[in-house]
Formats: sequence, structure tokens, C-alpha cells
Amino acid sequence: MAAAPTAIATPSAQWRETLPRRGRVGILALILTESAFFSIFLVAYIFYLGKSLTGPFPKDVLSPPILNTICLLSSSITIVFAVRALRAGSIRNFALWWFVTFALGLEFLIGTAMEWRRLIYHEGLTIRTNLFGTTYYSLVGLHAMHVTVGLLLILLVLILTMCGYMNDRHVERTDVLSWYWHFVDAVWIVVFITVYVIGR
Repeated sequence: MAAAPTAIATPSAQWRETLPRRGRVGILALILTESAFFSIFLVAYIFYLGKSLTGPFPKDVLSPPILNTICLLSSSITIVFAVRALRAGSIRNFALWWFVTFALGLEFLIGTAMEWRRLIYHEGLTIRTNLFGTTYYSLVGLHAMHVTVGLLLILLVLILTMCGYMNDRHVERTDVLSWYWHFVDAVWIVVFITVYVIGR
């Protein structure tokens, strides 16, 4: 009896197996691009710090959003638990941790909106008030926009999970999405230190 032919991996197939996945390359490219974008806004904020001729000034109106920060940074932990649960095939635990991640991110966004409401209607600080107002709303608003995009993507995955479309085949995609969320959280640490610690 003739021996069954064995499959021989061609050099091109072996080369393709060593390449990083497109999703990971894409999200890393996005993170690098957005990091450069945020750097411009951070430099502008620091450059114009203390150059406003009229008030209100940062020390008069800003207070560190501790609860918001705790919620956002905690969401980086819960999204890790969610991806691990999906990798283990536990859709129920994935849905639970994914929902908690969404809720924490939403709380941060609501907290930011409440802070802006106070600054605008009670402190009189708008984007056109002075240089501080312009750079503050531009920088914090840019971050809030990225949080909003992340929440919309997380919500989409949550809806797909509730409809029964999520399974362990989607681990790679949810993992890539978690990278974006970690990036948003890491940027907030820099923004928080710049605006609420150094800037005051």
C-alpha cells in the first residue's frame, strides 16, 4: 500500500503564517496616527497655558474628575475580562463584562458632559472665552469624541451578542477593539495629568 502523501508547506505559505494579522497592523497604525494627533493638541495646550489675558483661569474652575477617571480606567480591566471570557467560549460572561465596560465608559462620557455644563453655564467658560477655553475644549473634546466612537463600537458588539451572533471565532476582532479602548484610556491619563495636575 502506498503511503499517503504529506503536505509540504511552501516558503510563501510559511512566510504568510509569520505575518502579523491585518487587524492588529491596522489598529496599531491607527493608534500611532491618533497618538501624533493628540500630541499636537497636548503641545498646543501646554504652549498656551497661562497666556489667557482674561478669566476664568484653570485654577478657578477646574476640579479633577476622580470618579470619571476611576470608571474609565476600570473599563480597561473589564474589557480584558470580557475578551478572556469570549476566548474561553463563555458568551454569558463575555456579555456581562462587555456590558460593564460599556456602562463605565458611558458614565465617563456623562460625567464629562456634566462638567462641561457646569463650566459653560455656571463658570462662563466657553470655547471662545479665552485661550484656556479654546485649548481645553479642543483637547478634552477630542478625547471625548474618541470615547464616543469606542462606545458606539462596544454597543454594536453588545447588540450582536444579544442577538446571538457572537462566538469564539470573533475573539480576534474583539481583542483588536480592546486595543483601541486601552489607547483611549491611556490617552486620558496623559490628558488628566496635563489639564488637571500640571495645568492647575
